[in-house]
Amino acid sequence: MGFDRDRFLLFKNRIEVFARFTEKVIKIAEMTINHYDTVLGMMRQTSGVTVRSADSKKAIARYLERNPGLSFIALDGDRVIACAMCGHDGRRGYLQHVIVLPEYRNRGIASELIECCLFSLESIGIFKTHIDVFVDNDLGNEYWVRRGWMKRDDINRYSFNRSSNSNV
Repeated sequence: MGFDRDRFLLFKNRIEVFARFTEKVIKIAEMTINHYDTVLGMMRQTSGVTVRSADSKKAIARYLERNPGLSFIALDGDRVIACAMCGHDGRRGYLQHVIVLPEYRNRGIASELIECCLFSLESIGIFKTHIDVFVDNDLGNEYWVRRGWMKRDDINRYSFNRSSNSNV
């Protein structure tokens, strides 16, 4: 399935309508490395999110470059209030660090950011997306279940670290 310009324009209009019906005008934009410091600050203040050395500015710049047009932020004026980082391996999409500042939660901002990610993945032929959530992140786990994401019990995630740094 190729890029559908008409569907994209409808989607873009949906984002603009979303912005008009929130209490303030919230703009959704593509995340760039210029947003890194603010996003890192949000990650550090959000319970259930762990910042690792793999979240360094250099690593995130590489991630954004490898996955152009897939990660998004939400802005209230010039202030970054939310983010959703997204990438893929060519077959499956992966969400990381879906964060909304506490005072902006429950307004549909995360849902719109996620829809931007999923739409962008779909436009390049990727229809299945995963997110890893820590087992003890009750707020995060409840969020994904409420939105119809399926908790997988049929697979285990295994990680292997070739670095001497256990926090990569």
